[in-house]
Amino acid sequence: MKQFLSFVRKEFYHVFRDRKTMLLLFGMPIAQILLFGFALTNEIKNTKIVVCDYAHDPMSEQVIAKLEASKSFDVVKQLMSATEIEAAFKADNIKLAIVFPNQLYQELNHNNKATIQIIADGSDPNTATTVTNYATSIIQSYMRDKFPQPDLLQINTEVRMIYNPELKGTTNFVPGVMALVLMLISVLMTSVSIVKEKESGTMEVLLVSPFSALMVVISKAVPYLVLSFVNLIVILLLSVFLLDLPINGSLPLIVFESLLLIITALSLGLMISNITNSQQEAMIVSLMGMLLPVMIFTGFMFPIENMPKPLQVISNIVPSKWYYTIIKAVMIKGVGFASVWKETLVLLGMTLFLLVISIKKFKTRLG
Repeated sequence: MKQFLSFVRKEFYHVFRDRKTMLLLFGMPIAQILLFGFALTNEIKNTKIVVCDYAHDPMSEQVIAKLEASKSFDVVKQLMSATEIEAAFKADNIKLAIVFPNQLYQELNHNNKATIQIIADGSDPNTATTVTNYATSIIQSYMRDKFPQPDLLQINTEVRMIYNPELKGTTNFVPGVMALVLMLISVLMTSVSIVKEKESGTMEVLLVSPFSALMVVISKAVPYLVLSFVNLIVILLLSVFLLDLPINGSLPLIVFESLLLIITALSLGLMISNITNSQQEAMIVSLMGMLLPVMIFTGFMFPIENMPKPLQVISNIVPSKWYYTIIKAVMIKGVGFASVWKETLVLLGMTLFLLVISIKKFKTRLG
């Protein structure tokens, strides 16, 4: 019994001395609880919307004020004409547009009914349905508060979905899967590949060869770059021919942006290989360390604007968030480079930064 307790105590010492094991045992569960607790919510908060008020009467102004007072919506712009709505959806990440007809109050008094048009971005069907329901609920709440007998007066809401009128889930699902697959596969495969060489002792043989360390890294990364590119082609083909999802934007632009993300992921895989000493460690760090951030902070599963401000800030350092925004805009909305150049610059900056740091750390670690 005494020997058994000594052995157990020795194992505890081994665990407590290993910082990586302690981080996996305690740090990761805490991080998961915090992330899932704050990020996973069905509430709609701070959703960006625009309004087009042709009426300019007290009723339309009061409804707009009620929308602005709601925590669900953030009225970022009042448009002069309905012709500006599509440009706002493409340029400003707008989820909803509300159009008040001319002479809203007079029409309601004369005909006992009026119609307010609600236009939603159907490229994210779940969010589109939810925000239209929220907006309709706010308008109906205004009617109940304003009129003693609201049943005698009706303000109908005419809902129209753009980009995805049939509300197909694949419209939101495909760009998200592209971001998830390209990011995780590239990171995991690169980190495991290089660690495998170190674990087996063949990395030293490669480094004493006539090739430089940089050439060794590139030669290890190129196969996974090619395989990831093949994954991209397969996803696009399945999307078009099997899921009936048309590509409305530029295919070369989609390929270019995807290559940027793949190179970013390869650089991250190289960084992970520098901090791990076994394939098992590399797999755990790659899967557990990347899976949750990519799933939560990319935006295709849970709206980022619903999260607390600190988590929204953290989401900006996740490359797949910027890639998802770009691909969704290009593939679904059909925009060109002029509409996504800011996001592209951010992703390009991340790619260059991670690539330089990864190569530098790799040389330092092996030197």
